[in-house]
Amino acid sequence: MTTEQEKVGLNALHERLHRVLPAVSLSCQALPQTPALRLWLLDELFPEQALDPEMVNAIMEEPPYWSFCWASGQVLAQYLLDNPEQVAGRCVVDVGPGSGVVAIAAAMAGARKVIACDLDEDALTATAMNARENGVEVVLSNDLDSSLAEADLVTAADILYDRDNLPLLARFQAAGAVLLADSRVPDLNPPGYRLLGEWQSCTWPDLGESREYNGVRLFASEP
Repeated sequence: MTTEQEKVGLNALHERLHRVLPAVSLSCQALPQTPALRLWLLDELFPEQALDPEMVNAIMEEPPYWSFCWASGQVLAQYLLDNPEQVAGRCVVDVGPGSGVVAIAAAMAGARKVIACDLDEDALTATAMNARENGVEVVLSNDLDSSLAEADLVTAADILYDRDNLPLLARFQAAGAVLLADSRVPDLNPPGYRLLGEWQSCTWPDLGESREYNGVRLFASEP
């Protein structure tokens, strides 16, 4: 049953979403590659096909990115669930949480504390709602410095769509261990990081993006 607090949060997110996509709603749905998690995400308008180009353009011009689970988020979330020793007993700071999928997975996998850090209040609202949906606690923050000061592990998924964020990778290393997932920079080879592997995924709901964005590479900071 949806609580009054959840209704307020959901109404706020719908109001934000409808500025971009007036006819679209959010629905609570399991993720195709991480079915243990349920998130409030954009409804699929066309169950048999990807979103049409006009809708994709509208989304990209003013992206309600927290209403999607991006490819790297799914992969990193499942990695944490499959490897709980990565987070067990640690304070995990998830930077740029979007829908909150990685932060939620870290909490489910046994992290001592999880902080979701973002400047976008809508993303923090979405993360809070999705954390409640999955029965875990996630602390919300818009202060990166104070969050990193607490971190035993920093996680980040698909934050490099903006190349201006690249300097963050060195900043993360100073805070402790780092797990970075990316599907946006095919030639990414950040200094001080090693490649753990590559997985195939896609954004959910499916945006019909180029296949080049379906390959997700996961990096870990060097000790």
